[in-house]
Parts: sequence; structure tokens; C-alpha cells
Amino acid sequence: MILRRYSRFLYALLLFSFVWGGASCGKRRPPQPPVERVPQHTELLSGIQRGNQVILNWPAPARNAPDKNVQSIRRVDVFRLAEGVNDPLPLTEEEFSARATLIGSLPFETIQRAGDSLNYVDELALTEPVRLRYAVRYVNAAGQRASFSNFLLIEPAASISQQPVLNANPEVSDNAITIRWQAPIENVDGSKPANLLGYNIYRATRAQNEPAQTPLNSAPLTTTQYADQIFNFGEEYVYVVRAVSLGTGGAPVESLNSNAVTVSPIDSFAPSAPTGVTAAASAGAPARISIFFAANPERDVIGYNIYRSTDPNLPKEKWLKLNRALIEHTAYQDDSVRPGLKYFYYLTAVDRVGNTSLPSDVQSDTVP
Repeated sequence: MILRRYSRFLYALLLFSFVWGGASCGKRRPPQPPVERVPQHTELLSGIQRGNQVILNWPAPARNAPDKNVQSIRRVDVFRLAEGVNDPLPLTEEEFSARATLIGSLPFETIQRAGDSLNYVDELALTEPVRLRYAVRYVNAAGQRASFSNFLLIEPAASISQQPVLNANPEVSDNAITIRWQAPIENVDGSKPANLLGYNIYRATRAQNEPAQTPLNSAPLTTTQYADQIFNFGEEYVYVVRAVSLGTGGAPVESLNSNAVTVSPIDSFAPSAPTGVTAAASAGAPARISIFFAANPERDVIGYNIYRSTDPNLPKEKWLKLNRALIEHTAYQDDSVRPGLKYFYYLTAVDRVGNTSLPSDVQSDTVP
């Protein structure tokens, strides 16, 4: 009886040791959180073809997250899928991921330096019609990837004109900066003649990093020169020209930028001589001669000087200047005249940098 009870006790002890000893034979680890997808991504991927390139653009990700945060974007991967032009348009993210090619990445340094948007240039070598599907994907500091952006579909054209070549020395006049260029003779795929609808002209100032997105011309030009009449002397301007070609589906496609030409116009142009000058004497006290004239057409004329003499043969540089400050209106009253004398007058126009016109015609009248 005692032996049977002892055997049961040993069996229970062995069973207890097995259960608790076996459960603690391996290292216990804290539960691991599930892999979290990066919530930050974009649905605003856009792009255009220009020459033999597709230029992608999308808003830059937020850059204020700590390194260990899931929102800390450290890379943007760019993917491309080449499709047949008649392939079905719907495509799932999983299908795109399985078939697309990673064509490039923007590193963290580029993301940090970016402004409000990021760009990627995909250079093409087209030989046959194709539809390209693009998407970008954010990757954080832990290597976790966001979902793909929206899909951008582009059917690039192969026969897009090469860029024009700008002449190095634009012509500067008092009312225009005229740029000229050489027309391209072939397309980016080597075919001839160049596929040309016209040209667009772009300009940047010293404060801009690149030309404006809107051309100076309202419609493509069919000539190889352009006169820019909206400018300021003393500013620095950079011009580029793009050829415009007929693209896929009849849409216009621009070439790459031409070479850039910088112009710093200096105002060394005197205004034209004032016109329409008349002199009219009036009786009474005091004696007076009123001088009237037409306003100069130049935008930068800021005033006029008026000169008088009783001897029309006196050299003009010796005539008496009547005004101390520039005359800003188109009329002047000379009250320092005497009855019975004949007075002769001429005017000059002055622009904002001091360029002075030639003398106007001489006009005269006799005080009663």
C-alpha cells in the first residue's frame, strides 16, 4: 500500500517537472508587431513627353518625421511598365508590381533638397508604338514600402523634332529683345524632315531657377524669330525655345530645350525728338507765351526740357533752359517774356536713365 502511494507521488512529480520544465526549455520572446505599410503616398503623379524624354512630377513627401517613424521617407522608387497600345486599361496594384520594372530611385538627399515637388526624367529609345504606365512608391527608413501612386499612362511618339539652336547674340533695341534660331532638320529618332508645327519661346529672370511653364507666345510661332517687347532695361533674361511637333492622337508635343541665351539689355537709346510743338502768345498782364507739345511714345520718358532764344541762329547749346526740374506735362507757360519781342523755343525728351533726345522743331511767336 505504501509502495503504491509512493509510485503515484513519483509519477505526479515527473509529470509536473515535464510540463513546466518543457515549457521553459526555449527563450520566450515578446510578440512582434505586424509589418506596417507606409501610410504616406501620392495620388498626384503627372507627366509629359518632351522630345525623347518623359518628365514625371509629383508632390514632395512630408520631411519632418523622425528617422524611426514609419512616415520617415528615405527613398522614392520609380516604376515603369511597357504595354501594348491596345492592352486593357484596368490593372491591379499586384499585377503592376509583378510586371513593372524599377527604372530609378530618388535618394534622401534629393528629397531633402526638393521644393514642393519632385521630378524624374525617363529617357526613351522608341522603335515602335507603346503605352507606358508609370507609378512611384515611397520607402521609409526601415525599408517599408508604401502602396503605389496613381498610374500615369503615356503613349509617347517617336518622331518628335529635335530642339532648335538659338543664335548666341540677340538684338536689343529700345523697344524689343529679338531672338533668332535655326530650325531643326530631323527628329529624335533620326527621321527626316523634322515634325514641326511651330515653336514656343520661354523666358526666365535672374530670380527664377528655370524658364516659366507658360510660353511668351500665345500660339506656336511659324517663324524663326521672336521680338520680346515686355522687358525692363537692367534686368537679366534667359531664353530657350522648344519646337512643337504633332504627337500621338494629334496632341502637340514639345522638343527638349534649345541652348539657353542670356541677355542683359542696357538702355543706351535716346528717345525720339518731341513733336507737335506750338507756341501761342497772349495779351494781358503778365505777358505770356504758352507752349504745347505731344507726349513722346517711349514708355521710359519721364520728362522734358524747354529752351528759349530771341535769336534763331544762336547755336542751340547756348539757348536758355527755362525749367529747373523736368516738365512732366505736355504744356508750359513762359511768363518771363516782354511785349513786342519774338521768342523761339525747342524741347528735348529725357528717359529714366538720362538719355536725351535730339531737339524738336523750333516754334516761335511774338508777344503783343
